Amino acid sequence: MKPRLIAVIASVLLIYGLINWYIGWNGWVYASTLFGWESPVLYSIVIVVLALGYILGRVGQSNFARPLARPLKLIGSYWIAIFEYGVLLLLPADLIVWLLAKTSVTTETAILIVGSAVAVILAALLIRGSWNAWTPIVRVYSATIPKQAGNLKKLKIGMASDIHLGTTVGNRHLQRLVNEMERIKPDIILLPGDIIDDDIDPFIRYKMADVMKQLKAPLGVYAVLGNHEYIGGHIEQFVAEMDAIGIRVLRDENVLVADSFYIIGRKDASAASGRNNKSGRLPIRSLVAEVDAALPLIMMDHQPSDLEQAAVNGIDLSLSGHTHRGQMAPNHLITRRLFELDWGYKQKGGLHAVVSSGFGSWGPPIRIGSRSEVIQIDLQFKG
Repeated sequence: MKPRLIAVIASVLLIYGLINWYIGWNGWVYASTLFGWESPVLYSIVIVVLALGYILGRVGQSNFARPLARPLKLIGSYWIAIFEYGVLLLLPADLIVWLLAKTSVTTETAILIVGSAVAVILAALLIRGSWNAWTPIVRVYSATIPKQAGNLKKLKIGMASDIHLGTTVGNRHLQRLVNEMERIKPDIILLPGDIIDDDIDPFIRYKMADVMKQLKAPLGVYAVLGNHEYIGGHIEQFVAEMDAIGIRVLRDENVLVADSFYIIGRKDASAASGRNNKSGRLPIRSLVAEVDAALPLIMMDHQPSDLEQAAVNGIDLSLSGHTHRGQMAPNHLITRRLFELDWGYKQKGGLHAVVSSGFGSWGPPIRIGSRSEVIQIDLQFKG
């Protein structure tokens, strides 16, 4: 490893460690005041396990430590949420304790009052956030495409991005997706990337394909790869798994559906750095070079970072995910600045763009300011 990279990693770990110490110290001050605890040894061990749980679980899920990996990763994922909201809540909480202590309120009383308030707020965020993550809703968008689409006058699309199947999101949540798709009865199902969460091993070990193969639509089920498939690196194995259950993964490819419209599937922007793929991806102009542009062009592109080129090159409908809408507010303020459209619907010239906050979750199964969602898109064609 290059010295500069080592220095960056060391700096990140140091900052992460200091923030965890700060959160842990605040927790100890509150707990010791409330319960009268004297020795911090056991408490400190618990904090260390929580802080390292996600990393240890991620590393151990494909080796001999597998039995411990899943609970460690799950516990550690919740700590990610506690980590973020701990920073946001504890800084003003400490200031309030300090200000109260300057008045007639004793320090002990201030710690108990403010600490209890923080604990209640944090618990409420975790409970509501879990409900948002595990209780999907269906969002409906409508658009008119001024093209003739064979004999089709309309098309209902069922879309689900960022399922993140793995050790946290599993068959139970996947079954919810199947149930929602069966309820809305789409003509076609599109999955714009991040179907699995890095490692393919949990997908195979827990036989998630048995549930996923229940996704059915008259015009087929199509998918593209997201950055997490490339992070995991088992691209060919994953594509084979999808193909075996009737889901076609498009990698810089297009397919003419029912002689009526095209589905164009892009490789993810991370394809150039994927372990199993060094070829990058084609520009949109190359993907549309050989299609009949008189027909509707529907494109799946996992990351919504190329809307301008999609509009310029005649794409009628662009479908993306990736952003999770920040997943936990106020992270949406960041994604909103990173992407022209980080969530929802936007028309850009002749382009209709839809970005989903995703069906699953990365890290903690917590959503604040976002929801687990299935997208229904009702298209009308008017040539």
